[in-house]
Amino acid sequence: MNRVLSALLGSGIAAGVLVPVLLWADGATRPGYSLWHHGASQLGTGERAWLQTINFVLGGLLLAAFAAGVRRALRGGRGATWGPILLAAAAAGMVVAGLVPTDPALGYPPGQPHIVTASGVVHQVAGFLLFAGLSAAAFVLARRMGEASRHWAVYSRLSGTLIIVFAFAAGIAYRLDTLGIWRPAPAGLLEHLSLLAGFCWLIAVGVHLRRAHANSQAGSAASLGRTTRQ
Repeated sequence: MNRVLSALLGSGIAAGVLVPVLLWADGATRPGYSLWHHGASQLGTGERAWLQTINFVLGGLLLAAFAAGVRRALRGGRGATWGPILLAAAAAGMVVAGLVPTDPALGYPPGQPHIVTASGVVHQVAGFLLFAGLSAAAFVLARRMGEASRHWAVYSRLSGTLIIVFAFAAGIAYRLDTLGIWRPAPAGLLEHLSLLAGFCWLIAVGVHLRRAHANSQAGSAASLGRTTRQ
């Protein structure tokens, strides 16, 4: 396999592992933070905020590289244009979400009031771009992935559905919590599940495309060898 293409596709696998692992490790050990209650973005505020800034920005750059790799790997056909574009949009959302922190909310960071600022609004738009981009990319690439196996198409569509459903449910839970209807609502858990669905899909697609092109190159090399011997 071309080394550049291998590295680009590997970037998606790296992003799929790096971002959630750092989120959960930091969230589980951050004083005052609850993985059940608080959103992933809130780790970009308060103590150790710099860690998640690096996590989101680096994860976004890796995802952008993956989008370029998917474009090169598909070489035209179904999903070859819009799939990478949607992945790049999700990458841009992740980078902006890392650089522009969200507002204090649901009691985190501790001691800070729940406020709405321009920074928080920009962060929300970036977050929407991340979740919507990943979900849409999964749907767009489902038919192309289904050319290898019907199970791939089903898995890709299921992932796209879970990403957007969990993200939407997290928004509802957050709203119910701020209104005092359900406290503490599992807004954080639902958002983390949405991210998990998205990043597991990224890892799976990255591994699949790397294997497909490695097998294709091996077949081409074997065919060339037979032609040379003849």
